Amino acid sequence: MTNQEIEKNAENSEILDGVNFTLKDLEEYKKNSKTSYLAQEYESILHQENQTKTMAETDSSLQELAQEELKEFEMRRQSLKEQILDIIEQTKEEEKFPNEIILEIRAGAGGDEASLFAQNLAEMYEKFSEKQGWSSRVLGSSISSSGGYKEVSLEIKGQDVYKKLRFETGVHRVQRVPVTEKMGRIHTSTASVAIMPIRNYTEITLAPEEYDMEFSRSSGAGGQNVNKVETAVRLVHKETGIDVRCTAERSQAKNREKAMSMLIAKLQQKKDEEDAKKYSSERQSQIGTADRSEKIRTYNYAQDRITDHRIKESWHNLEKILAGNIEVVIEALAKAEQN
Repeated sequence: MTNQEIEKNAENSEILDGVNFTLKDLEEYKKNSKTSYLAQEYESILHQENQTKTMAETDSSLQELAQEELKEFEMRRQSLKEQILDIIEQTKEEEKFPNEIILEIRAGAGGDEASLFAQNLAEMYEKFSEKQGWSSRVLGSSISSSGGYKEVSLEIKGQDVYKKLRFETGVHRVQRVPVTEKMGRIHTSTASVAIMPIRNYTEITLAPEEYDMEFSRSSGAGGQNVNKVETAVRLVHKETGIDVRCTAERSQAKNREKAMSMLIAKLQQKKDEEDAKKYSSERQSQIGTADRSEKIRTYNYAQDRITDHRIKESWHNLEKILAGNIEVVIEALAKAEQN
């Protein structure tokens, strides 16, 4: 179909009840792999419409039949247009709320007790992911002498994963009697959580000279190859000092690729936090700046209660929530943001 034909149809879009795309729109949708087939079909119908109109103009006896065909073409184009726009809207939603994240947990103040709490949080998110039908796996971790996590990075994939977990970023505080406490005193420990979306499109690109790369042997499960070959990859961003380590994959190349995704996600989050602080005076949401240094929640074992300080709301049955039933908290945060 010629550009002149498309433009001619585009000019008639008002007459056709706004069914037509502009020439620019149609060309863009043809380039998009998700909409190219539909856009080509749409263009084909435009071509058939022009042929039908030309035929009716040259033979008046065919005008009634032509009108019926043109109505059918218009209905088909409207259906295709709605399908294309639905795909575009869904793509925008996925870009805003991607279905893949890196969840990082770091033990804070409290020594071994903090690392055990970090492990509790990791298990809570893993169980919640399982209940949601998401997939989760450990990309890298550092274990304390008590068996808890000094730090751990989880990859979680699934529908609405970032949309639901994005408000979990911040400092989580626990108040409880540690197993090693002989006097029964309650200790306060902390762990920081960071939720980093993995986006298909990002402004951040890294040249080889901007980071250092190290290789080492992985430890833990994965077979003999994991322990004998230097498959683990560590990347360090020179300017910021931000580092990541990935041991999840069996090959060095795959770990390198995953580590790069983790590093870019961390750099993007740092940028987002800086932007949020910059415009914090204009921020209306009570949820917070998505800053990992902001204290957001307390887990109080003595009172069997979880309190989210941003919305000043509490829930009881702590053990049930730590077993992965955090939907009630997530829904409350989402509602608060909407309000």
